Amino acid sequence: MDFGRISRRRLLQGSAALTLGSALSVRRAAAADTTIGFIYVGSRDDYGYNQAHAQGAAALKKLPGLKVVEEEKVPETDAVEKTMESMINLDGATLLFPTSFGYYNPHMLKMAAKYPKLTFEHCGGLWTDKDPKNAGSYFGYIDEAQYISGIVAGYSTKSGKLGFVAAKPIPQVLRNINAFTL
Repeated sequence: MDFGRISRRRLLQGSAALTLGSALSVRRAAAADTTIGFIYVGSRDDYGYNQAHAQGAAALKKLPGLKVVEEEKVPETDAVEKTMESMINLDGATLLFPTSFGYYNPHMLKMAAKYPKLTFEHCGGLWTDKDPKNAGSYFGYIDEAQYISGIVAGYSTKSGKLGFVAAKPIPQVLRNINAFTL
């Protein structure tokens, strides 16, 4: 049987197909046991911060093997700890997204220390190297876009005045305000 010469392109295509097939089968097996919890301080359909996270949760629900549990209108008190406990112990959540700024310290950090084998992610860019290793923080730094928005607003205003509506004076919000007003 003569197999002839195989081109480099065919070899790379075959290798890529095998690698992709292996990666997808591992990812599918790992995802089968994953329950993800999202906790919102307000309503999921607030046309803002909560809704953006809820849309992400909705996209995750469409992925095979993932279970998503959500709780809305949870205040920034020990109520969020009770909600996390419930998601962990009743729903089997292994990845939690307590999304509100006030959930991070002390509530999320306390739960991360209590459950070191689980993962906790918070939108706010607050993580430090002193926090538990299973606690993380993420944030979309959009100050470049805010800068451009400020320029456009400055050229568009008829009154010569600009405004910026912000939630809390946290570092990321202040950074965006500064970028907008430059």
